[in-house]
Amino acid sequence: MRDRFSRMIDYLRISVTDKCNLRCIYCMPADGVLPVRHTDILRYEEIIRIASAAARLGVRKIRLTGGEPLIRRNLPFLISSLRKIEGIEDISLTTNGTLLGQHAKTLASAGLNRVNISVDSLRSRRYGEITRGGRLDAVLMGIQAAEEAGLSPLKINMVPVRGINEDEILDFARITIDTERHVRFIECMPAGSANFWEPEKYITTDEIRNTIETLGTLLPIKVRKNGPSKYFRFHGASGVIGFISALTHHYCEDCNRLRLTADGMLRPCLFSETEIDIRSAIRAGAPDKEIERLLELSIAVKPQGHMLGSISSLSSCVSPHVVKRPMSRIGG
Repeated sequence: MRDRFSRMIDYLRISVTDKCNLRCIYCMPADGVLPVRHTDILRYEEIIRIASAAARLGVRKIRLTGGEPLIRRNLPFLISSLRKIEGIEDISLTTNGTLLGQHAKTLASAGLNRVNISVDSLRSRRYGEITRGGRLDAVLMGIQAAEEAGLSPLKINMVPVRGINEDEILDFARITIDTERHVRFIECMPAGSANFWEPEKYITTDEIRNTIETLGTLLPIKVRKNGPSKYFRFHGASGVIGFISALTHHYCEDCNRLRLTADGMLRPCLFSETEIDIRSAIRAGAPDKEIERLLELSIAVKPQGHMLGSISSLSSCVSPHVVKRPMSRIGG
């Protein structure tokens, strides 16, 4: 599948739940968000049917997200079912890692290839404050369990925020020197917890990189293309450093993905409010050809780029282009 701008679309991100067991300050308010009705959440059989249609059209990679995907029951069943779909080559999972220690081995046995783990502090007290109650020791146990289960390369996602955790950027970068882990630094985006984002808290990728290079020169490397990261490595290091720059270095020209929300909406772009209702079509008895048509439509309306502009154009967290749907309902 190619869109109007000749981008190959072969990657589907599937949010399996809008619920999460953490309340990260940049993602959602302290009391969470009003949950989607249980009856509106896609059933596994519906997800499998959509993924099968997507595979027939050329999707080869699937990432499961949330909310926190590991709080949904019987996730290994979904993974093993997706693994059986002809054409699907790679299945990955984004998680906060708090439950991964219990499930890593089972997930790997079901057919999961790898995991991304969101960790924004390596200090227990601070981690608890950022997540509003999360336990860092549980995440570290999850990281170890994932590596022991062969879920690699293991990627750690860190969102640096000024005044909160920017003093840990070097600590995260050092992880890549002696381990094979990938550490990715993600620019804080004006989405999710709309009352949190402010330009003063924002740290650009260039600033993050300048900080990291006090440890040594970053050498650009090629990594199998799975997303928007630009990858680097210290000389002689075992691991990899990546940067995801939604605002300062747009990656839209290489975007290869669609998103399926937990309540069954196809979303062609993370930062666009355009959505196509595929759940209603399935529950109305639509044939496979109609499901494929809706997938093709979502690609046809995929914009050339998002509308966030640059950091200089965002004078406050109140912007006409701030994402209205909570990030936990999109899947990030």
